[in-house]
Amino acid sequence: MDAKKILFITQEITPYLPESEIATICRNLPQGIQDRGREIRTFMPKFGNINERRNQLHEVIRLSGMNLIIDDTDHPLIIKVASIQSARMQVYFIDNDDFFQRKSTVTDEAGNEYEDNDDRSIFYVRGVLETVKKLRWIPDLIHCHGWMSALTGLYIKRAYADDPCLRNAKIVYSIYGDDFKVPFRNDFGKKLQMDGIAENDLRSIKEDASFVSLAKLAIDFSDGVIQGSESINPEISKYIESNKQIPFLPYQSPETYLDAFNSFYDVVLDKNQ
Repeated sequence: MDAKKILFITQEITPYLPESEIATICRNLPQGIQDRGREIRTFMPKFGNINERRNQLHEVIRLSGMNLIIDDTDHPLIIKVASIQSARMQVYFIDNDDFFQRKSTVTDEAGNEYEDNDDRSIFYVRGVLETVKKLRWIPDLIHCHGWMSALTGLYIKRAYADDPCLRNAKIVYSIYGDDFKVPFRNDFGKKLQMDGIAENDLRSIKEDASFVSLAKLAIDFSDGVIQGSESINPEISKYIESNKQIPFLPYQSPETYLDAFNSFYDVVLDKNQ
């Protein structure tokens, strides 16, 4: 088997953030896939509660310095990197002072979801894809974890459809029970419209950009879907069942998911070859 290149785009990884279902899977999965002979790259947001000194993050100057425009505003893209020595694994961090300097992740200290989580999600996904292009590293498959990565398939298959680095990448989206409660703002769809993305592509989020609508958008632009949590939103479960043409992997236990995911990647990579 060729050592296919797998890109992991996730919301959380331990030890940089506290242990959670996503953070634990995304710590162990890239290492396990690398140990199975594949080449990997891993990205997460550089949230403000990540201790840069303790985790030895440092800026990658040659990758930083780009500006991403969201809603007519320029936002500088800063790339940092750290190593998990025991895993022989690097993690790249997407940073920006406007979006990722707060002392918590997606909610404030009182548990209220940040109003600009929509913009943060756009910036994060576009930041990852632009950085991968700068790395000149061509992924065969991109595995996305957490709703902050949900826009990846849309961008790959529309905005980056002609990009030689990204256009052939297959998208796998893992659905977790990490629902956000407050829908994104009404102009979310408008902010997503850029070269290659048409209004019709955004029909699932047209009425309301809720967690369910965003998940449906991610599924529509995926080549494979994995149930990452034992229990997920029932409306999303029904939507997955109705999309028989998209390969689906049901929930896997912590003891079995590494081999199951690795085999599922081959199913997705071999489909429509």
